[in-house]
Amino acid sequence: MGARAKAIFPLALVIGVLSYLWTEFSLNFTFHWVTVAGTDVPGAVGVPQNFHFILPTAFISWGLFFAAGGDNAAFGKIFLASVFGTVAALVTIPLSYQTAGFPDFWGIALWVGIFAFVLVMILIAGDWYYVAGTFPAFAAVFLWWVATGMDGWAPVGADADNGAGATGLGAFGGLISTPWAWVWFDTLVTLIVGVILGIVSGKLAALLTPKPKEA
Repeated sequence: MGARAKAIFPLALVIGVLSYLWTEFSLNFTFHWVTVAGTDVPGAVGVPQNFHFILPTAFISWGLFFAAGGDNAAFGKIFLASVFGTVAALVTIPLSYQTAGFPDFWGIALWVGIFAFVLVMILIAGDWYYVAGTFPAFAAVFLWWVATGMDGWAPVGADADNGAGATGLGAFGGLISTPWAWVWFDTLVTLIVGVILGIVSGKLAALLTPKPKEA
């Protein structure tokens, strides 16, 4: 095994193992362990509670951790970016559907544009603010909001006739419909999990990486 392969192998191994553990844990938590009781769902899975982990979202902040340097400073940058980005989305969603409800997208587009401007302008606060991490965190909330039915904006059932803000149909044929406030909270928590996975994978890889021999 070459020197480059020896340096990369420990990190690849650690990330592979942690990816397996995270995937197994998050999916079981969401669809087996913490589900809504008394629901009649076809198959062998349950309806997730309002709080659940979002499997792919953790990989976003995990990757951003390494993009930001993969060290303790990167942990702080991505942690703050996750908070700033998700809170901006938390404010954006209700403003969007109060400005223009279903089926008009311009209200969503307007407020996304406004808060995208604000998130970039915060760069004037200093180098501690990592906008390259804030934008993916901002987008992650909207990703899950759309995937779970755009609660508050997309009506369902009888509410579809009057445009009321009912919970949308959601992904998995309605299995993961989630109130928009929980969409924000679930995304924030999962992004933080990804940052923790990043720092843990970096530390473990450092322990397993062979040290160069002294001359």
